[in-house]
Amino acid sequence: MSEGMNHPEIIAPKERIILALDVDNAFQALQIVQKLNGHVGAFKVGLELVNAAGIGILEKLRDAGADRIFYDCKLHDIPNTVGGAMKAIARHGLWMTNLHASGGKRMIAAAVKALNESSLEAGVAPPILLGVTLLTSLTEEELHTELLVPQGASDYVVSMAKLVQEAGGNGVVSSPHEIEAVRAVCGPGFKIVTPGVRPKGVDAGDQRRTMTPREAVARGADYLVIGRAISGAEDPVAATSAIAQEIASALL
Repeated sequence: MSEGMNHPEIIAPKERIILALDVDNAFQALQIVQKLNGHVGAFKVGLELVNAAGIGILEKLRDAGADRIFYDCKLHDIPNTVGGAMKAIARHGLWMTNLHASGGKRMIAAAVKALNESSLEAGVAPPILLGVTLLTSLTEEELHTELLVPQGASDYVVSMAKLVQEAGGNGVVSSPHEIEAVRAVCGPGFKIVTPGVRPKGVDAGDQRRTMTPREAVARGADYLVIGRAISGAEDPVAATSAIAQEIASALL
């Protein structure tokens, strides 16, 4: 799953936007997909929607036009359990999925193996596998005082990124503040997906380590996960277009 990691992919501005379907019912999720399909690069399906609507929502979203789906399942368990779950996940023909990098190298490697084998059996391409490094809701103080990690946030995220890469994963989920450090260590072809992205004037919510779309892309992010700034906007299509233009200006 690590082929092509030495070469950065050319990605159009709108294709870099992953819209988070952070809703609790299938009807609303399908409405969002129908409205914004073609305006964003992918749709992220998280635990809220899957637990509310069932795993069958993935197929329904695809039927509604969501060609690329990021299943944000954040698996974290023993290697055998994660491998079994990834075998099932691979059969859904997803574009991207993830796990917690803190589960360790053996867990990540088990996921890689399962995704490759199951995807081959199903005749589909294996999804991009990302490791979640450090939740963007956590501050550096919480990293020290609650998780008892002595490293600073940037050093910890880089160590998790190296672990993912060594285990055969394709990239990481990290806050905008660690993009440059991860890119320097893991190279241009390693995917960096960045949540905690908020256009100016949009409330940060429960995110702590945030930046604007322009800042995140300028630092080297491949994809930006954006939710309420688009889905909660008065005109979601216009909001998406404005973000794509902001990304384009950063790429120039």
